[in-house]
This record gives sequence, C-alpha cells and structure tokens, in this order.
Amino acid sequence: MQSSQDGGFIHDWLSMVTETQSEQPHWMTPLATTTPRLEQEFRYDVQTQPHNSGLVTDNFGVSKGLEIIPAKRWEVILAIPPYIVNNPDSPQDGFGDWQFLVKYRILSSNEEHGNYILTAFFQMTLPTGQYTQGNPSPVITPTIAYGKGFGNFDIQGTLGVSLPTGNVQSIGRTIPWNNTFQYHLLKKFWPEMEVNFTHYYQGPHGGNTSVYLTPGIVLGRFKIHNRFAFAIGGGYEIAVTSFHPTNHITIASVRFPF
Repeated sequence: MQSSQDGGFIHDWLSMVTETQSEQPHWMTPLATTTPRLEQEFRYDVQTQPHNSGLVTDNFGVSKGLEIIPAKRWEVILAIPPYIVNNPDSPQDGFGDWQFLVKYRILSSNEEHGNYILTAFFQMTLPTGQYTQGNPSPVITPTIAYGKGFGNFDIQGTLGVSLPTGNVQSIGRTIPWNNTFQYHLLKKFWPEMEVNFTHYYQGPHGGNTSVYLTPGIVLGRFKIHNRFAFAIGGGYEIAVTSFHPTNHITIASVRFPF
C-alpha cells in the first residue's frame, strides 16, 4: 500500500516537472552562466584557477549540486560546499561556503511559441568555509535571468548584485553580468562563448572591472534510462581586461538530468 502511494506521488511530481519544462526552451545549461531555465539534475564541476600571486587553486564542486523543481515555476539548487586545494601544498585546504539558490520563472515560451524566458533568482551564501576558503558574513545575490532563442542559436544571461550582510569592506559588493551565446549543432553538440563581466565596488577591489571570455562546449543530453540522462562539458576562461584576480581557468562539468 505504501509503495503504491509513493509511486503515485513520484509519478505526479515527475509529471508536473515534465509539464513545467515543456513550457520553456530546451537549451543546454551553460558552463559558467546560471541558466534561466528550470532544471532538474545533479551537477558537479571542477575548476583550476591560477592566481596573479602564482598560487593555483583546484576547486572541486564549484558550488554546484542538486537542482530540484519542487513546484510549477519554481526551482531550488542545493549546492555542495566546494573543496579547495591550494598548490603549492597548503595546510589550509578545505571546504568553501555553502549556498542555495531559488528560481521563480516569471514567463516563458518554448521553441514552438516564441522561444524566450525570464526568471528571478534569490541566492544566499552562508559563511561555512574552513580557514580562508569563504566569506566572513552571509552574502545575498538577487538576480534577473533572461534568454531568447533564434532557431539553433540562443542567448542566456544573468544580471545581479551581491550584497554582503556584514564585513562589507573586506568582502566588497559586486555587479556580475554574464551572457552566453550558444549554438545547437548535430543534435548533441552545444558550442558556446560566454562573456563574464564583474564590476567591484567597495571592498579590496573597489572601482575595478574584470571581463572574461569563456569558449566551451557541452555534449548531451545522452539518455541512460527513462528520464535519467547525462551531459558533459568543458571550457577555458580567459581575462580580457588588465584587472583580473585569476586567469586561464579550466572548467570541466558533468550533469545528470532526471
């Protein structure tokens, strides 16, 4: 009896997810830009980040994790705290901050009826990092996300502002603006170019602006069983402004949509 009830709940929930996703474009999630689409998947990324000081950090997780659609028009992302490894070896390797993100899809239309989307985000980062691997205070980042498709080509973007709840002078505030230009090729290939813009005000980098170009590609979605699938991608982030805390960042990403 319990098994039947559980199966009914899961069936109804997945039917709602299918209906929700059918009402939006079916683009691929970019490597760095958070997609305005509502996704349901588990995602794990790895980045290698050379710093100007000569330090190189390996970021395992990159604050990705479980993405769930709990109700129509809503998504919740529960990130896995990233594990940061410093090279050369450091006794202060450890986990970074934990964060979560909530999406609310304001409006959307799939490829047959307009091919666009507009979504609001609320993100919070909590100071759970070990040693110096995170911020000393929570950071709230409200964001508006958008996308428009033109045949096999699409643009996905986000514009937000990071607002520390304390220690503003040590953390600083930023305005991140990311845009991805993506093309769908040969069914499973999604080459892209991302433009990642960040303006810093207050804090140690106050008054500076950094811009990165990130060419990359995502392959998928490859079906495993029923709704369960996987996708894999990679990219290379290059600074194009004189101010850049890091440069020549490699990105690898694996996702399991369900």
